[in-house]
Amino acid sequence: MCIYNHEHYIDTTAYEALKNIEVKSPFVYICSPYRGSPRVNIMRARGYCKFAVRKGKIPLAPHLYFPQFMSDIAERDKAMEMNFELLKLCSEIWVFGSEISEGMAWEISKAEKLRKKIRYMTSESRGV
Repeated sequence: MCIYNHEHYIDTTAYEALKNIEVKSPFVYICSPYRGSPRVNIMRARGYCKFAVRKGKIPLAPHLYFPQFMSDIAERDKAMEMNFELLKLCSEIWVFGSEISEGMAWEISKAEKLRKKIRYMTSESRGV
């Protein structure tokens, strides 16, 4: 987005209006636990992704993808950086479950700073 108009003059009114337009992305960030019980949490995350698809969204659940080739212990910081980049692509973050893990809290705080819509869901995938 540029502050200059098509004639190369500064146009702050149009610039401010365009900044305030909410861009709707079809992507939603799936925020749910991974650590603790990875096998169970992966199965749950798959269900949350299916729920998002039924709602017409494209789910991004990094904790289903990155553990396939990254170590949660040795490469956690790098994975969290990449999670943040994926979060930027999403219009919303959907938080599942009643307990918020350390990683989830970090993702939620980043979503707040990005002014993303945050939706809290129950474990049964129903909006609260």
